[in-house]
Amino acid sequence: MQCTCPGAANLRSPTLELRTCPQCGDEIEIFSDEMKAACERCGFVIYNDIISCVRWCRYAKECVGEDMYRKITGKEEE
Repeated sequence: MQCTCPGAANLRSPTLELRTCPQCGDEIEIFSDEMKAACERCGFVIYNDIISCVRWCRYAKECVGEDMYRKITGKEEE
């Protein structure tokens, strides 16, 4: 099974990104070939692609901004 994550291209090695957990504020390490990573402190899941983030994360609107959130979800302002 081939990974479809854009960061997992066989042309380069995975890169590391540090993200801040919106729940506890700890730093989370996520590699470009990972679809998601869990915060070691509180277990909150960070998604590596914006579509999954918007679909599954309760903080998505704050993270990606309201315009991008509406564009991806097709939802008008609530």
